[in-house]
Amino acid sequence: MQEASLVVRLRRWLGTALLALWVPVCLGQSTLKVSLDTNETLFTMLAAMNYCGYDQDLGVSDPLRKQIRTEIAQAAESSAEAKVSARALCQFYKDHEQPEAGRTLSQYISLALYTNPVPAFSIRTREADLPPDAGYVQGILNPLERFYQTAGVDSVWQRHRDAYTALTERYHDPLAKMLFDTEVYLKLASAGYLGRSFTVYLDPLGAPGQTNARNYASDYYVVISPGSSGSLKMDEIRHTYLHYLLDPLALKYPQNLKRLEPLLDSVKNSPMGQGFKDDISLLVTECLIRAIEIRTPAGKPTEAQREEAVNATVAQGYVLTRYFFDVFKQFEKDPAGLRNTYGEMLTDIDLHKEQKRASEVEFAKKAEPELLHLSRPLEGKLLITAEQKLSTGDPAGAQKLAQQALQEKSEDPGRALFILAQVATMNRDMQGARDYFQQALSVTQEPKVVAWSHIYLGRIFDLQENREAALDHYRAALTAGASLPAVKAAAEHGLQQPYEPPGHPQ
Repeated sequence: MQEASLVVRLRRWLGTALLALWVPVCLGQSTLKVSLDTNETLFTMLAAMNYCGYDQDLGVSDPLRKQIRTEIAQAAESSAEAKVSARALCQFYKDHEQPEAGRTLSQYISLALYTNPVPAFSIRTREADLPPDAGYVQGILNPLERFYQTAGVDSVWQRHRDAYTALTERYHDPLAKMLFDTEVYLKLASAGYLGRSFTVYLDPLGAPGQTNARNYASDYYVVISPGSSGSLKMDEIRHTYLHYLLDPLALKYPQNLKRLEPLLDSVKNSPMGQGFKDDISLLVTECLIRAIEIRTPAGKPTEAQREEAVNATVAQGYVLTRYFFDVFKQFEKDPAGLRNTYGEMLTDIDLHKEQKRASEVEFAKKAEPELLHLSRPLEGKLLITAEQKLSTGDPAGAQKLAQQALQEKSEDPGRALFILAQVATMNRDMQGARDYFQQALSVTQEPKVVAWSHIYLGRIFDLQENREAALDHYRAALTAGASLPAVKAAAEHGLQQPYEPPGHPQ
């Protein structure tokens, strides 16, 4: 009787249980749409660079940078072990220093964003998935770990935690206003962007004149250093935020974009990055973003200055900037938001007209470097696209791409299996979700995938009234996701009481 009762309850719960299970998978990646934060791993990497000679923009940096440099130097001399580890660390740094200080900083920031929280100092993905600049300096992690331990870098970090927190509080309001104004202009709320995150990391140990932006799957990062003037480069943060908002829209209109691919032949000789010349989706989105930036600048340029900005952008190769600039004149008067008008904007592009206009462009000798870098190499695009399709409500498309990645053995199988588990939850297939989550655990070491797989397995076992197995998974999630606040909260809740989906029968 008890087994029969269980089957009845499971059937009654199935309609809502798996749907409820799906929602936290998305929310688990970021309970907030935007995060302004600090990061001890990034701090350690930058502190080590500063100790080893990195001094770009030191004279205009926040005073905290010089203070921390002094303390790190003292810590490096505090013991014989610290001196040995410091020498090994700085030898690696010198051997991998780039001709330009900005490129040196960029490669270590790329690596820091791929590194697990201290004190692990291990990469959180397969080596094959590291971007080239991060892979080039991956060897610093072992000497960095020894330096962290022998020089007591954590003590320096703890002494300045309050100062770092004060930085985030200082810039919270202006950043929030900029993001809010951007959403209002586009009539596009980011609150609906489940499963995606946008994080701004503040650290005064970098160069105030340089902003580093990265896109890792569905996660977007900006690493920026406030200077002595007390201002942030809001335009550069906004550029990345526009990508965060607009990149997913292109995925919903693949046929509309494919129609525009002949335009790529028109920009082969332009000075912009090769990625824009090879991928029409990237080109269209970048043109759209640049048109929006010209129409909504921080100052109040004249119409002639705006026209000059459009022409300069087109000359770099972003040939649809003129089209979007003109279209947005009407968009600004229309009550409809961009989500509802984006497809129409693409459909209304006159391909032959734009090809002719592009053929008449005299391209510039060089282009401004694109701020946002894809953290994954191009061969990682299958799972990136699959995750984006999930976030835009296309589980069938996500499933197809994840299965393709598994068949071709070209990308991280753990992430592919996790995506298939998410698809199974959306299809209300509890057994399929359980199998895929368990397979993901068997092949991956990525903390996010491990932690959330355990969370959802715990919930499935709770629904199947196997409390002991559920508790084991919640405990494992707590261990794997100790640095992920959303995971920690979900795991602790699961340990306190069995999971009950909305609509649970009393």
